[in-house]
Amino acid sequence: MTEATRRERLRAETEREIRQAARTLLVESGRDAVTLRAIARKLGITAPALYRYYDSHDALLRQLCDDICDDMATALHTDLAAETSGQVGCQVRAVCHAFRRWALAHPQEFALVFASPRDPLGADQFGSVFLRLAGGLIASNQVANHADEEVPEALHEDLVRFQQVLMDAASAHGVRVGDDVLNLGKIYHVVQSWVRLYGHVALEVFGRFPFAVTNPEPMFDSMLDQMLMDIGFAETTDSAGR
Repeated sequence: MTEATRRERLRAETEREIRQAARTLLVESGRDAVTLRAIARKLGITAPALYRYYDSHDALLRQLCDDICDDMATALHTDLAAETSGQVGCQVRAVCHAFRRWALAHPQEFALVFASPRDPLGADQFGSVFLRLAGGLIASNQVANHADEEVPEALHEDLVRFQQVLMDAASAHGVRVGDDVLNLGKIYHVVQSWVRLYGHVALEVFGRFPFAVTNPEPMFDSMLDQMLMDIGFAETTDSAGR
């Protein structure tokens, strides 16, 4: 092993140790506890020494978000692989349930990635995870067609940009689609579904349901039933598909 290779390996190990210390602080005490001083104290080094590895506190948090999203992607892929029915609707349901389980098991990580007080640190990272998992499914002709006329005109420009993002993501995974297949109406319903999914999970993770719910899972299943029906997977929404 050359001296340069050895230095690179030691640097990579130190960077992992820094992120592990940051994540431990996050899980134990929340985002506000993840300070450079606290991380340095945990590792037995000085806070200025951390700047040899990360340019800023925000840079470290963004890398931590990447790690968290990678772990979440692993969990989603595991549940997706376990779904063997071959039905797209069942695959979508499996991913949604996996996302909810992950969020409930990792509330502090969920809060950092999806509910940062300034900019949403994990928005781009989760977008990559979601598109990697679902790009082909969303672009599939099995999704019901929805007319562009259903889309509010004020959203057209934003959805056209997102349309290209989805087509590029699908293409990267070997699925070639055009805007005639992935039209704005279909994209609009997919975005609405994500809003409903995220809204339910966030309310549950943060304990913010507007009324006391002893078991939110039946409400989550009912929401998925309606969501899948709206997208066009009504045939997979019975209890057997869960």
